[in-house]
Amino acid sequence: MATSKDKFIQIIEEYQGVINGLCAVYYPAVPDQQDARQDIILQLWKSLPSFRGESKISTWIYKVGLNTILSKLKKGKRKPREESINLSHENMSAPLNHADDDLQLLYQVIQSLKDLDKAVVLLFLEGYKNKEIASMLELTPSNISTRMNRIRKELKSKLSFYRYEYKLS
Repeated sequence: MATSKDKFIQIIEEYQGVINGLCAVYYPAVPDQQDARQDIILQLWKSLPSFRGESKISTWIYKVGLNTILSKLKKGKRKPREESINLSHENMSAPLNHADDDLQLLYQVIQSLKDLDKAVVLLFLEGYKNKEIASMLELTPSNISTRMNRIRKELKSKLSFYRYEYKLS
């Protein structure tokens, strides 16, 4: 019979990609990603007894993970930023010819979004519907729809710009 600790470890192993993906989008530096990952796992452990199973486990992990990151970022706003994200073409080491390069560029551009917009995009990319995203982020479905339209335009504009900039260099 598996203990709650064994069950928790199994859940973390199964959904580590979800946790790592959240951390990677919000924190470009690996040490920050590792810190955020530890914070999320700790919060998941603390929250496990309150998980009622009314939603999918992946939905619960996203909600706890996003709330943990957003809280951490809100606390961090009081401190001055040490480094800003720079998406200039000098930071791109390889041509954008391959699907992997396009995906990497997409995640770099997603990193430049506002914190809440990153959450909306991540959940959308994971296949959640507006109603589910709204529930997880405690917003209205119409707010999510409006945000998604604005985010799509912003992402499209930034992706076009950086592809154009790279071709010129």
